[in-house]
Amino acid sequence: MSVHAKTALLGSDWVHDLWVKVENGRITQLQTGGAAKPDDVRVDVLLPALANLHSHAFQRAMAGMTEVRAAGRESFWTWRTLMYRFLDRLTPEQIQAIAALVYMEMQEAGYASVGEFHYVHNQPGGQPYDSPSELSQRIFAAASQTGIGLTHLPVLYIYGGARQEPLTGGQLRFGNSTNQFLKLVEDCQKALPHADSVIGVAPHSLRATTVQDIRAVLDERPTGPVHMHIAEQVQEVSAVEAALGDRPVNGLLNNFDVDSRWCLIHATHMTDEETQRLARSEAVAGLCPITEANLGDGIFNGAKYINNGGRFGIGSDSNIRISLSEELRMLEYSQRLRDRARTIMVSPEGSVGRALYTGAACGGAQALAREGGEIAVGKLADLVAIDQSHPTLCALRDDQVLDGLCFAAPDGLVTDLWSAGRHMVRQGRHIHRDQIIPAYREAIAELLSEL
Repeated sequence: MSVHAKTALLGSDWVHDLWVKVENGRITQLQTGGAAKPDDVRVDVLLPALANLHSHAFQRAMAGMTEVRAAGRESFWTWRTLMYRFLDRLTPEQIQAIAALVYMEMQEAGYASVGEFHYVHNQPGGQPYDSPSELSQRIFAAASQTGIGLTHLPVLYIYGGARQEPLTGGQLRFGNSTNQFLKLVEDCQKALPHADSVIGVAPHSLRATTVQDIRAVLDERPTGPVHMHIAEQVQEVSAVEAALGDRPVNGLLNNFDVDSRWCLIHATHMTDEETQRLARSEAVAGLCPITEANLGDGIFNGAKYINNGGRFGIGSDSNIRISLSEELRMLEYSQRLRDRARTIMVSPEGSVGRALYTGAACGGAQALAREGGEIAVGKLADLVAIDQSHPTLCALRDDQVLDGLCFAAPDGLVTDLWSAGRHMVRQGRHIHRDQIIPAYREAIAELLSEL
């Protein structure tokens, strides 16, 4: 396969008339200045496609169901109670159909890969399936159908709270011992859907696991991505500090050699010292601005983190809305609203749109252990093409395009997307959309009849 782009971001430079040759999912040749050939896929602006580094796919199906105020104060914790009730009805078939819709929407939005933070393992009530990896297999089937690049992150979830309370209610679908969990990861590794798929591990949080549990897992899994929820909510920080005697981020950094294989999801509530320590660790902060705003989590300490060289990527988390440009926009705008200033997430100077986009591209690829994040020979062909003829972009210079994409453009500008060379979005539509949408509607109709 070969692609001819009128304009492309190649490393740190904008180039014109770029010809990209792809073989076996990787970029094998780049040439500038050549004319398009008859068999080339011709696109307008070609960019490295981003990784969506944090997803709970099943939560897409409950989008819009929790935006109601009852008596008292609504919070993340009341939302979580509703989420537990919802997932207690989900069947394996429904989980697969929902995940296929989510992954299709991600690709149409410009994401070439996803980190699925997968914590629903058991049947309602906590009984394991005959195959403990049954629900992971459903995620794999959805990734196979959509062609999205997958980093699968089975979640270790043992306790119901920071003081090692037992699991209850909806949490029973999450539970595993460390030995059961390691066997699950091993089974999953044997069944990944694509050659470019990756397996990692995800200790859920310091309120659902312990330092000892995490060490036991990492002793057996010394390589590969490690993702973990951390410091998302003030109440969580207080509970962990009361139980363990340390704040979550400091506690993690004090007990583990946190390095480039780690991705700390949210990391919303950090002191300045924690922010600096995390930035210097070479780990990735996994930021989910739309979900964090929807759940009222708080605002990430972006300026200090970026000024200390911190790495970041973005994810759609609860999948209440899947929009790559809006995640980046929300990230920057939250910083502006807090600091009452402009162009925060760039250091020391330059285009904030470019800093957001390329920072998320590199950080997302690192977090998913995916050899992408840039258009370069040898990298995976995770590529996205956008339509610069759209009125919001057509007046912009090359070096302004990413600012326009992040801050001015609507959704729907993606014309083509490749996940490791798999050309899954063409003329703005996923090639399997007509099969995925009816299957999702059928699954949702069945689910709603049970709610």
